[in-house]
Amino acid sequence: MAENKVININPNAKKIRTGVIIVVVAIVLIFLAASSISIVPAGNKGVQMNMGAVTGTIYNEGINFKIPFIQSVEIIDTRVQKYESSDNASASKDLQTITSSIAVNFRVDSSKVDKLYQNIGTNYKDTVISPAISECIKAVTSQYTAEQLITKRSEVSEKMKTLLQEKLQDKYILIDSFNITDFQFSEAFNTSIEEKQIAEQNALKAQYDLERIKTEAEQTITEASGEAEAMKIKNNQVTDNIIKLEFIKKWNGEMPKYYGGDGNLFLGLDDGETSKTETSSKPAE
Repeated sequence: MAENKVININPNAKKIRTGVIIVVVAIVLIFLAASSISIVPAGNKGVQMNMGAVTGTIYNEGINFKIPFIQSVEIIDTRVQKYESSDNASASKDLQTITSSIAVNFRVDSSKVDKLYQNIGTNYKDTVISPAISECIKAVTSQYTAEQLITKRSEVSEKMKTLLQEKLQDKYILIDSFNITDFQFSEAFNTSIEEKQIAEQNALKAQYDLERIKTEAEQTITEASGEAEAMKIKNNQVTDNIIKLEFIKKWNGEMPKYYGGDGNLFLGLDDGETSKTETSSKPAE
């Protein structure tokens, strides 16, 4: 007869096997739990994907839940972003070649990030924004002369911003600001502008000198007139003083007398002479 063999299982082996199973199950559960959670960073939105297809659900920032292995989330930055470019070639109204440097602040429409991801993707700076900016710059600069682009830069910037927003309004991009940081012109144009500025400065200087000379001349005339008036007064005073001095020299100490009427004055004689004249004129008795 065959002998029956009794196999004794080590209790420690059972415990080890049980422990391994528990650990594996725990790891699987943790992995599943982690896979069902999606964290959207601040300043971003999440686009829910179901087996690679956009579902139309948008996740807000923070913790969000999804179905593990079936759903995924694409993160889209909705903060203000900056686009800079310095090699935008165009032509002005007077056919001057211009190279523009611009800085644009933009942001994604947070309510339509799902459509942005579905229709455009995440490389929207190169596929949408850059071509639109180049087109706007060419369209607006052609409306102004090169000199006007310098003197009306703020107006030109505003027109470019308005036109760019119109072009991107159906691309889910919003424009916050559009700034022209620099205009580069040809060497010939720069030389002509410099010569014009020099001529204007010389003209202003000549006008200033003319006004200065005119003012100085008026001041000189005023001073000369004042001096002449002062000299006249002085001469009159000297003449009066001389007359008085001569009168004093020739005065005999007696006050002169006048008589007459109807506006006719005659120098009179003193009392003694008058008495003698009256006595001699009387007839003898």
